[in-house]
Amino acid sequence: MDPIRLIVVGAGSRGTGYATYARQHPEQVQIVGVAEPRDFYRERLADDYDIPFDNVCNDWCQLTERPKFADGVIIAVQDAEHADPAIAFANLGYHILLEKPMAPSSEDCRRIVEAAKRNDVIFAVCHVMRYTHYTQQLKAIIDSGRIGTIVSIAHLEPVGYWHQAHSFVRGNWRNEAQSSPMLLAKSCHDVDWLRYIMGQPCVQVSSFGSLKHFRPEERPDGATDRCLTCPVEPRCPYSAIKIYLGRVERGETGWPVNVLTPDVTVTGVTEALRTGPYGRCVYGCDNDVVDHQVVNMVFANGATASFTMTAFTKQRDRETRIFGTHGEIYGDGSTIEIYDFLTDQTEVITTDQSSDGSILTGHGGGDYALMQHFVAALASNDATQILSGPQESLETHLTVFAAETARREGRVVNVLV
Repeated sequence: MDPIRLIVVGAGSRGTGYATYARQHPEQVQIVGVAEPRDFYRERLADDYDIPFDNVCNDWCQLTERPKFADGVIIAVQDAEHADPAIAFANLGYHILLEKPMAPSSEDCRRIVEAAKRNDVIFAVCHVMRYTHYTQQLKAIIDSGRIGTIVSIAHLEPVGYWHQAHSFVRGNWRNEAQSSPMLLAKSCHDVDWLRYIMGQPCVQVSSFGSLKHFRPEERPDGATDRCLTCPVEPRCPYSAIKIYLGRVERGETGWPVNVLTPDVTVTGVTEALRTGPYGRCVYGCDNDVVDHQVVNMVFANGATASFTMTAFTKQRDRETRIFGTHGEIYGDGSTIEIYDFLTDQTEVITTDQSSDGSILTGHGGGDYALMQHFVAALASNDATQILSGPQESLETHLTVFAAETARREGRVVNVLV
């Protein structure tokens, strides 16, 4: 069988990461096209995969003006730019792997799903948490009835103090008008995952949260606009010098350092901190997304879940407690502890998933498994290989939008699909 041919639209961290699957499995996948406005990233991907010159462009529209020349497309541009390419490629019959979130508005999410269904294309949203070995083991335990029926779940996303500063204060997802609300940009993963684990649609939500800390009012006395010139910097945990140059000095030049500049040397990163957005004081950015939020969810069978997202943690994997009628589960992304009410015994299962950010281990192996499922779906023309298809992904996105309405308006909101 010939390899599946894929186009990459958006050659940043996520698009490049997914493309790496083709390097691991050239017999299964070929990257045959790329659209990316930034010269360095476009040319790097084109060179890495020997993409024909005619299939390399700075605007995805150029690829949709041609007859279909690949099987599928990976769309990994910024959130607000998802809808138009997803619909255009679907209309041409391309199968689609779409980075999360689908789009920053419910209207665009519905338009994307409608286009995928109308054109009968295989459509997957990159809800990588569903695909991890840890999640699959946890799901199998729950579906076996081991802890009876789920009554409630308490789920924590510890974003991590420096990750919040990097992505949601200084970075691309800091401002709702330029990207999307924090709950959508970062935590649509978690809302989707809770629905998957619960096995039921969410019907009602309430939510509370705000931007509490990363504000001008919290700026320490004497702090300046940039970390490189700030006398307070040595005492600031959010110091860009600490977060970025500290990593370079330790030889850590992957994410998040490589987001700042292609030149991941001390000189290159220092220049990026001097002139670019990642060198700014966290108390003087144009950020407006929340830094902490709670969401309460009621599901169709009456079960409940509480979700907490907070910036103010050591960065680590999500933590979950699942309360069933016959037992209780605690999980932390790699270890699952099952307490049985009948025997009063605890079993500990280790899923052995580390993560170094590569395609093999990124998101606990979810990045790799997602690509594995997407490629298998295209090779067999079997959409059941996809764990995060159009209708359920739309449902969980609409749950996120309902939660944001609940937070802003201070009321309980029904989820209407």
